[in-house]
Amino acid sequence: MKHKTKDQGHSQGKLTRRTAVMGGLQLAFVGALGLRMRHLQVDQADQFRLLAEENRINIRLIAPTRGELFDRNGKVLARNVQSYRLIIVREDAGDVDQVVANLSKLVRLDPGELEQAMVEMRRSPPFLPITLADRVTWEDLSRVAVNAPALPGITPEVGLTRVYPHGPDLAHVVGYVGPVSDYDLEKIEDPEPVLRIPRFHIGKVGLEAKEEDLLRGKAGAKRVEVNATGRVMRELDRQEGQEGADIQLTIDAELQAYTQARLKGESASAVVIDCETGDLRAIVSSPSFDPNLFVQGISVADYSRLRDDKYRPLANKSVQGVYPPGSTFKMVTALAALEAGAVSAADTVWCPGHMEISGRRFHCWKRGGHGHMDMLNSLKQSCDVYYYDVAIKVGIDRIAEVARKLGIGVRHDIPMSAVARGLAADKAWKQETYGQSWQIGDTANASIGQGYILASPLQLAVMSARIATGRKVTPRLVKSVDGVEQPNLSSEPLGLNENHLRQVRKGMFAVANDRRGTGYRSRIIEETMRMAGKSGTSQVRNITKAERAAGVISNADLPWERRDHALYVAYAPADNPKYAVAVVVEHGGGGSSAAAPIVRDVMLQALYDGTPPLEAYPTGDRDRIQAQQEELQRDQDEREISQSDRA
Repeated sequence: MKHKTKDQGHSQGKLTRRTAVMGGLQLAFVGALGLRMRHLQVDQADQFRLLAEENRINIRLIAPTRGELFDRNGKVLARNVQSYRLIIVREDAGDVDQVVANLSKLVRLDPGELEQAMVEMRRSPPFLPITLADRVTWEDLSRVAVNAPALPGITPEVGLTRVYPHGPDLAHVVGYVGPVSDYDLEKIEDPEPVLRIPRFHIGKVGLEAKEEDLLRGKAGAKRVEVNATGRVMRELDRQEGQEGADIQLTIDAELQAYTQARLKGESASAVVIDCETGDLRAIVSSPSFDPNLFVQGISVADYSRLRDDKYRPLANKSVQGVYPPGSTFKMVTALAALEAGAVSAADTVWCPGHMEISGRRFHCWKRGGHGHMDMLNSLKQSCDVYYYDVAIKVGIDRIAEVARKLGIGVRHDIPMSAVARGLAADKAWKQETYGQSWQIGDTANASIGQGYILASPLQLAVMSARIATGRKVTPRLVKSVDGVEQPNLSSEPLGLNENHLRQVRKGMFAVANDRRGTGYRSRIIEETMRMAGKSGTSQVRNITKAERAAGVISNADLPWERRDHALYVAYAPADNPKYAVAVVVEHGGGGSSAAAPIVRDVMLQALYDGTPPLEAYPTGDRDRIQAQQEELQRDQDEREISQSDRA
């Protein structure tokens, strides 16, 4: 009996200990749970409140205001203007087709824009606004407001649209903007979220595209309250973005407009560069196009017209086009020969009208020949045989080296689309490109700017400026960004012997001012503004032996596309160079007849900073020049009216 009592007491003790342990564990669990709840509800309250807020508050991007573009004198080249657009919210409209039909009776709807809007509407939530019509007039907006009851879901909105007041005059320089496309996004490795805003505009070509990062700015943001379906209920606050930078160009809009008008009717290009600073004062490709057509999406008819034009208005010939430079390259050959010590300026070469090289006859443009030629006269009369001879003495590698020093075969760093490198070919290039050895006949061709040598009008203008100054004049297109002046890199010496440069300059002066010079008819009369230049004519077809025997067919008797290119380069004043100009007229025939008069007229316009007096022109040209000036003034007046309408 005593044994049972002892066992019972032992069992009760064990039960009490278990109860205490279990109770302790339960108490610890409850305590830990309480501490965790306190941590979540008190210590981390702000974090979880924020997570809860994100369930009902969205962050929406605000598109930044794009920076504007100005010329060197402060004239607006690209601006943002307020525009009205009509948007539709599908869930508010009800019968969308009927609402659109009613709207089309009041406002002209572009079929392309309407089709795009319908596509966006089908793939977007019903509460998102979709643009039906952009850049509508105030009168259209008024009609919509009066008829609002019949147009449920239609709302007017104010936005910004890019406008180019100077239209075609600066299309190739400035370029244009357009809506972001899938293709644009594919080209960007990590596109910013702002680029996904519907119909957000970015630069497509030209400076608008090259300086996109500067011009775009930074997006802002706004907090909006949305309901469970994602519909915006109200705006809580906003943080405005950073506007894009304003960019001032080196271009003179008036000189640009004059040059564009002067090239009217030609497939041509012209570049004007400041010899002191490298500033590009005008850079023109003709014909041009209206960039305003592209901002909202160009029509098929307009684009087809531009694409199919044989004069290629969409191509930027001034920097993208590369041409055999013809006789404008002879200064390069002459300098290379002088630098190498292969010839002196006084050495002469006999020109009978041709030269036999490796069993092949290389002809001079003057069939009967020029007789004895020294360097000055070879430039003045553009004798080909002289340059065949000296080029063989100096060799192509030295010629190519000097060409690159003068800016040919170099891609100049300016913010424009498709800036060409050109080609200053040498032995290594031909071996690498074609797997062939360089031939002596290749050197002869290259010496007069034919064969493998290619240059853009920009490069020819740079070449002329470098010869004129003896410095490494570097082209500059951007003058300042948000008022901060951009660096000028044109002070470095070229590294060529100044006496050799002087000999070449004498020849260029004779071209434009000596009665036997190829550019004499397009000279400048004003003593303080005399021009030094060089004409060039580059072949685009082979002339057969049979044709030479029968007589070379004149350019006037050939189809346009088989005529020679006409080139002329110059700088002025000859004794204190201020500007250099290069002009290429595609299939224009002779450089002295087609390109030289344009260079002279553009040069005078630049030197006088406006319309020059008739006394600056040769007497025989003054009546024609006066009529030309009057016609160009009428064109200018029409452009100003057009610019006013765009503004």
